[in-house]
Formats: sequence, C-alpha cells, structure tokens
Amino acid sequence: MGERNLMRKRISLLIAALMVALTMSFGGVAFAKITEVPIECLNPAGKTPGGQQPECQNVNLTQVEENQNPAGKAPPGQNP
Repeated sequence: MGERNLMRKRISLLIAALMVALTMSFGGVAFAKITEVPIECLNPAGKTPGGQQPECQNVNLTQVEENQNPAGKAPPGQNP
C-alpha cells in the first residue's frame, strides 16, 4: 500500500512540474507590435536632402521606412 502512495506522489509531482514548465514557457513570450517608421528621405540621386527628415515633404522624394518595435529598435530579420 505504501508503494502505491509513493508512486502516486511521484506521478503528481511529475504532472505538476510539467504544468509549471509549460506555464513558464508561455508566460515569458512577449508579443510586440512591429510598425513601419519613416527614417529618411532620398532624392532621385539617392542622397538625403537637408531639412526633409524623417518624413518626406516633397513628391519627388522616396520615403525610406524601417520596421521597429515599440522600444524603437529594429528587430533582427525584420528589415531588408
């Protein structure tokens, strides 16, 4: 009878440990919203005109954007 109780305790502890491990693995995942943020403008020659950053004011300029998380950092693998 004592061996059955010992086996039940071990199985209960194993299940509890698995539940804790799963809870911790999912609890540590953060989902941050990645958004495109304008970083600079380029003219047709590929140069950055003065006074135009970070958003373009002229139709002839090309807007350069970068994917950033809420902390303002570019996550690895998110930008070309």
